[in-house]
Amino acid sequence: MLQEQSDLSLIIAQIVQKLKGSSLYAQLERQAWASLQRPEIKLESLKEDIKEFFKTSGWEKKLQNAVYSELTVFPLPSHPAAPPEHLKEPLVYMRKAQGSWEKRILKSLNSMCTELSIPLARKRPVGEQKELLNKWNEMGTDEPDLSLFRPVYAPKDFLEVLINLRNPNYENGDSLSFRTHLGLIQVPLKVKDIPELKEFFVELGLTTGQLGIDDSTQVPPELFENEHVRIGHKVLAEQDSAAAQQYIRQGSPTALRAELWALILNISSQPEDVLYYEQLKTNVIQHDLLVDSLIYKDVKLTASNDDYYFVFEDYLYQVLLCFSRDTSVLGHFAYNSASPPKSYIRGKLGIEEYAVFYPPNGVIPFHGFSMYVAPLCFLYHEPSKLYQIFREMYVRFFFRLHSISSHPSGIVSLCLLFETLLQTYLPQLFYHLREIGAQPLRISFKWMVRAFSGYLATDQLLLLWDRILGYNSLEILAVLAAAVFAFRAVNLMEVTSLAAAEAVLADLSTLKVMPLLQIFLFATVT
Repeated sequence: MLQEQSDLSLIIAQIVQKLKGSSLYAQLERQAWASLQRPEIKLESLKEDIKEFFKTSGWEKKLQNAVYSELTVFPLPSHPAAPPEHLKEPLVYMRKAQGSWEKRILKSLNSMCTELSIPLARKRPVGEQKELLNKWNEMGTDEPDLSLFRPVYAPKDFLEVLINLRNPNYENGDSLSFRTHLGLIQVPLKVKDIPELKEFFVELGLTTGQLGIDDSTQVPPELFENEHVRIGHKVLAEQDSAAAQQYIRQGSPTALRAELWALILNISSQPEDVLYYEQLKTNVIQHDLLVDSLIYKDVKLTASNDDYYFVFEDYLYQVLLCFSRDTSVLGHFAYNSASPPKSYIRGKLGIEEYAVFYPPNGVIPFHGFSMYVAPLCFLYHEPSKLYQIFREMYVRFFFRLHSISSHPSGIVSLCLLFETLLQTYLPQLFYHLREIGAQPLRISFKWMVRAFSGYLATDQLLLLWDRILGYNSLEILAVLAAAVFAFRAVNLMEVTSLAAAEAVLADLSTLKVMPLLQIFLFATVT
């Protein structure tokens, strides 16, 4: 009991500390002072009157949403005596693997710098600044020569690192149960089995109404949808983040999605947010970074060639170039197993006072990174709002897809969950693919790393991302990957090579996400 009280006190203290540095805190303070002029505020009941004012004016709800947002994002506090790195990642071998991977990325970046004789950063000449400012809204028309630039790494490079990951305590095969795992991921992490997944994703059950299901036997789709939309309007009127998160587990109506996601992520476009975005834009105009070319290259290689997303090329440059300059993103490294890379002033290598984070946000983009932003362009057409939503999605979810950790939503756990589901519930298919040298993870890894962006049709992808937000978990990515293999099992049992298996699964654009998930979790598997 005492321990619970101590943990609760620690959580409260951390949240209060975090909120004190936010714009909301300043706004609440201003509102409290302003309320003193109101006739209903009496000196003898000052505290209660101000609390009542906050309640009736809607500020209490904003504070609740901010607290809920902090509880959603941050891990539960560890023991006060635990070192800070335990908050980032409790397993030492995972931290070491992440550190080694970061060194490889930096080596790749530095060697590119040396080969091309390009500085990591430079101030743009005035003429170049004016030119970039003039074409800010049509950067997609720019055709810089990027032939010498290459992505720092691709998902398949990252997969090779994860395949070689080992827990030294299990090197001698101490765990009999784990030795029976025949997948590529060979680390003993606890992942959910089907009964646990059924319990966790209970709102996806066959008897629960879902958006994205055309032939519900219980309720005619149009009746469910009309009622669901009505409730959605009510949730938005209440402006309650927790209610919105619960509501969206059954999918979001298209017309309400942008507002619901913003409410769940606690994003409200204030004048200071627009100003902050403009400051980032100014930084992009004034300074040229090497990672800018990596961003250009990635957009050209991915989104520009995508039938759904090529029209958003300008938005992608605007958001990603500003993102690379945003030092507020560094805050997520407190609970991310990764660490931001440092650059040193020439001749001062290793001297900490001459070190700066590079890029300023600490995130080096890889091949496919721009696809985290692309689907959001369908929902948000105002650049600063689009930027805020993406940044929040990244620091809550997407960073876990390209860092090595033991977190249940981390990419290592997702890979293990995917392989375990296939091996347990579709053993014949799993063994067949393994025998012909087509380990399933080699095919599904790229889907999961990109959260299926660029693989599913956009309407289906947004229904999937509804559930990521609704359950505050990325585990649904692994479940969907396994469900795709189950759906194509008959064809896959006939292939005789990795190339043939990849051909069977090359096009996911016609798949319907929700029926696949429901059937895999609640119908065919016992």
